[in-house]
Amino acid sequence: MNSVKTKRLNRVLEVKEEHPKKRVGIVPDIEDFRYVKTEAQTSVSTKRVPASSNKSSSPVRLEKKIRVSSVVKVEVAAPENWEAVLEGIKNIRLSGEAPVDTKGCEKAGSLLPPKERRFAVLISTMMSSQTKDEVTHAAVERLGENGLLDPDAIVRTDEATLANLIKPVGFYQRKAQFIKEASRICLERFGGDIPDTLTDLLALKGVGPKMAHLVMSIAWKNTQGICVDTHVHRISNRLGWVFREGTKQKTTTPEQTRMSLEKWLPKDEWEPINPLLVGFGQTICTPLRPKCGSCGINTICPSAFKEASSPNPKQKKRGLGRS
Repeated sequence: MNSVKTKRLNRVLEVKEEHPKKRVGIVPDIEDFRYVKTEAQTSVSTKRVPASSNKSSSPVRLEKKIRVSSVVKVEVAAPENWEAVLEGIKNIRLSGEAPVDTKGCEKAGSLLPPKERRFAVLISTMMSSQTKDEVTHAAVERLGENGLLDPDAIVRTDEATLANLIKPVGFYQRKAQFIKEASRICLERFGGDIPDTLTDLLALKGVGPKMAHLVMSIAWKNTQGICVDTHVHRISNRLGWVFREGTKQKTTTPEQTRMSLEKWLPKDEWEPINPLLVGFGQTICTPLRPKCGSCGINTICPSAFKEASSPNPKQKKRGLGRS
């Protein structure tokens, strides 16, 4: 009888306890803590689960709901002077002399009806990887001249013929295979049109994030992310615009660059940033020996003149290359 009374007394003490943290030896489960953002002050409420709902002999489970006003979404600060830098690059690009301005994927099938143009944009984008705009543009023109900017016509064409037509596009034989398979999928699943979602575009062999975002922006006028190619990746790092997650170190992949840029760059700049930086990279901020001396933003670019604008003849002769 005394034992029963003691258990009842312990149960009463546990239920009436106001400070569960003082209970020795009882550690709440991580699921018991729920964090909710509020605009007011931090509040703590304790909900006790009735003992009858728990058939085991363990102590009464306490569920804690903690509302913490300090738990907010972390906003990534935009880089210093980014607006001035962007405006400066736009002014540099007014000349329109970069290859991307006349022969980029955006120009593919520009005179075709909407549905046919979307297909031309997809094919041009699939060929553009590791290939100069001039080469890709010429390949698109050859396909058009042979009536092959059409998924049905491509499916009926053998891969060898297709490969020869797009040569010397980089990896032209593999790309011919991917293009033919994508054409079949467009016919079978999309009525001869191209996929209109990132998920379906990425499901096509030979289409990566860069291509998918570019196609969505150009073909469907539905920009869901930034198209980051080698130029955008390189220049964003030179400008100090992007960093690896949780660090101040440069990004190492285009996908890391995309995610970093999207955290602070206003969305209305997402679509134009690709052709803007691509053209800048083709003419001024080149991969090797960037032309910092003739660059209009060399006074505010953190990387200006840090890479040799021209090779040192003596170093080149000795095989030392750039520092």
